[in-house]
Amino acid sequence: MRINTNAASLIAQEAATNTSKNVSNSLEKLSTGLRINKASDDASGLAIADKLRTQASSIGQSVSNGNSAVSLTQIADKAMAEQSNILNTIKTKLVQAATDTTSDEGRDAIGKDINKLLDQLNNIAKQTNYNGTTLLQASAAGNGSATSLTFQMGETSSDTITTTAGVRANVQGLGLSALKVSAAAGFSAASTARSFMKTVDSAINTLNGWRADFGSTQNQLESAIRNQMTQQTNIKAAESVIRDVDYAQESANFNKQNIISQAGTYAMSQANSIQQNVLRLLQ
Repeated sequence: MRINTNAASLIAQEAATNTSKNVSNSLEKLSTGLRINKASDDASGLAIADKLRTQASSIGQSVSNGNSAVSLTQIADKAMAEQSNILNTIKTKLVQAATDTTSDEGRDAIGKDINKLLDQLNNIAKQTNYNGTTLLQASAAGNGSATSLTFQMGETSSDTITTTAGVRANVQGLGLSALKVSAAAGFSAASTARSFMKTVDSAINTLNGWRADFGSTQNQLESAIRNQMTQQTNIKAAESVIRDVDYAQESANFNKQNIISQAGTYAMSQANSIQQNVLRLLQ
């Protein structure tokens, strides 16, 4: 029997050290709820899970972008709805001014009303904006055509949705400049009012076309939002499968490692007590 080196005890200590590490790792997983807490837990799994997390975060932001874009299209649509009401009122007043039962004084008053309504139509085009971006014309100061707006709706540069360019929902853009000049001066005859009816009809059709474009963009945005919300849920579920701990499985593993640890402690005590038998040989 050899007492200088207690090999049995050393083996038991090594096993106990490894078991202690396993118990610590198991406790870490149970306390954090994560199967992967560091790269050494699962290097390839960590890389995949992190990529999925980035993807889910990017899609989450694009959903937020989409909701903001929907709000933008709704603002534009409501503004043009009011402009449409103004054009409908103007058409009605032109019909009233175009009949000979209306006096010259009445036509003059109608002209003034139409002029004011056209001023308000311009005001709406100038004031309608989202976060400082003018929607119905080039800018608050410039009455040219608005440029198209691009919304980022995905994690790659090509995942975009774009509005139609060329919206110019003001008097000039709707071809109503001549009507405004005539209305400001007052209609001199019923035939003058009658000559502008087709002009207003054309303006209404143009405005409705722009409203339809914004409505189509809104539908496209809402569809993209629904699709990406589903994608985000599925991606998060996939990440959870890789990253999150299975509590039932890990609890069973912890109990097993705990029992092994207790058994290892008993084994070390037995390995140390065996050498005491050498004393009996010396007695």
